[in-house]
Amino acid sequence: MRYSAMFGKTQKDAPSDATLSSHKLLHKGGFIRESTAGRYYMLPLGIRVQQKIINVIREEMDKSGAQELITPVLHPLELWQETNRTNTTGFELSVITDRRGAKFALGGTAEEMMVDLVRKFQISYKDLPFNIYQFSTKFRDELRARGGLLRVREFIMKDAYSFSTDEDQFKAEYKNMWETYLRIYRRLGLEPLVVEADNGYIGGEYCHEFQVESEIGEGKFFISEDGQYVAHEDVAKFIVEDKNINEDLKEMQEVEAIRGNTMEDGVKLHGLPDWQQMKDVMFTDSEGKLYLAVIRGDLDVNKTKLEHVLNKVGQLDSATEEQIREIGSEPGFISPVGLEGKVFIVTDKSVRTVHNFYGGSNKKHRDILNINIDRDFKADLEADIALAQNGFESIDSHGKLIEKRGIEVGNIFQLGYHYTTLMNNSTYTDVDGEQKKYYMGCYGIGVGRTLATIVEKYHDDKGIIWPEEIAPYTVHLIGLNLEDEAIKSKAEAIYQVLQKMGVEVLFDDRTDTMAGEKFADSDLIGIPYRVVVSKRTGEGVELKLRNQKESKNISLEELVETLK
Repeated sequence: MRYSAMFGKTQKDAPSDATLSSHKLLHKGGFIRESTAGRYYMLPLGIRVQQKIINVIREEMDKSGAQELITPVLHPLELWQETNRTNTTGFELSVITDRRGAKFALGGTAEEMMVDLVRKFQISYKDLPFNIYQFSTKFRDELRARGGLLRVREFIMKDAYSFSTDEDQFKAEYKNMWETYLRIYRRLGLEPLVVEADNGYIGGEYCHEFQVESEIGEGKFFISEDGQYVAHEDVAKFIVEDKNINEDLKEMQEVEAIRGNTMEDGVKLHGLPDWQQMKDVMFTDSEGKLYLAVIRGDLDVNKTKLEHVLNKVGQLDSATEEQIREIGSEPGFISPVGLEGKVFIVTDKSVRTVHNFYGGSNKKHRDILNINIDRDFKADLEADIALAQNGFESIDSHGKLIEKRGIEVGNIFQLGYHYTTLMNNSTYTDVDGEQKKYYMGCYGIGVGRTLATIVEKYHDDKGIIWPEEIAPYTVHLIGLNLEDEAIKSKAEAIYQVLQKMGVEVLFDDRTDTMAGEKFADSDLIGIPYRVVVSKRTGEGVELKLRNQKESKNISLEELVETLK
């Protein structure tokens, strides 16, 4: 490709709202341009990188035994209604209506579509297991699109779906996908950590994310000191130490408490440790039902864990002050004492590690001393609903938890019978002739997120440094002094030779551009091999690798051998 003819050249300035290196460099290098917030044009350089990433994914998925197909972009809305995901996606679903009045969802994920496809066939146990996948455009109406390609509203995803007879057969495919993903990312130059995570709106019981450690990552996870336990903050478990459980229970007492509404105000007023204060957080669901989460004062409620133990597929929200007062309580002074039967009370297991809590009394400027579970109030449910923190002791003697941040580039989900239970006729014929539900899993890779993550890892202050397997071109051929016909002819000849060899070449053939600008553009674009032809190179050429500082003069023969 001749750079003079290429659409989408480099630019000196990055977008004013760009904060991440990948966003700035992909824009400046001529790989992407924003359409509207969260939606991007993939320019010729960008599409070449994207296609190479897709090819790597496709090769490894095919090797794994998965089979590629494609589903329509528009999903009949009744399929999403069949699984109730019109109300529980966790993001605003984009819906359109055609001229016939039929409603469609712009697919954010394709579980319903794949199940609907499979149930159109007479599947038997002999056909199982199988794994079908696609590369398709996904739509998610994110509240705030940001970070360039890392958080968008429209993107290409590789999503795969496995169908098995039972859990054992599924587990073999889950392991197969786990290993396939690791091979994919290693070929792309990434070494992700496999992180136990929350399955969210997808459904099922468990999942794992592939997180590339990065300071700019939106995902927070914990890894134990020995590296054996890795879990997202949404699900991370830890050991809750006992505090004063050998202390005798004291008589409960209501006292005056002229204080503010924060936990710190309570500690200051009573002169007691934060762990002895009872923390009470009120939540509400989409139907207006109230849930009181009760936890030790030095810990925080993990809303994701709470939603799981309550079996809430939809999200919980913080209760309003009006809702709290309607049940006879007071914001900042909430207590489980006296609220039994009015709200659903969930206590964290840490409540069992303390005797004689202090906290609110459901009345303004009144507190209760010496609150104890079972004696003074009863929980409707006891569970682990605590948020892990850096330095907490991990479970199973793996050492302390170390907080990390990462970019999620892929995930694998156990779906089990979640969708086949919700969707009619999602069955196969077993060996005994009975109709049985198939057992499912799903597996996603965000292509754009992966591309941006590679740039976050491979760049310097001058530009991108593409791994060779996915670089837009292998060689960036730069012609200098092209007003000299001999040099121009030599550069053209090298360009033709490399193309005949099958080497992908971007030829900077501009005659009105200074050497410094050409070199700067080359560093910004990040192609692995820079080959310069000029008066100074004589009969040979100057070769420089993008990830090295020094260049060297070599003969044309040596160049050919190097590129072979």
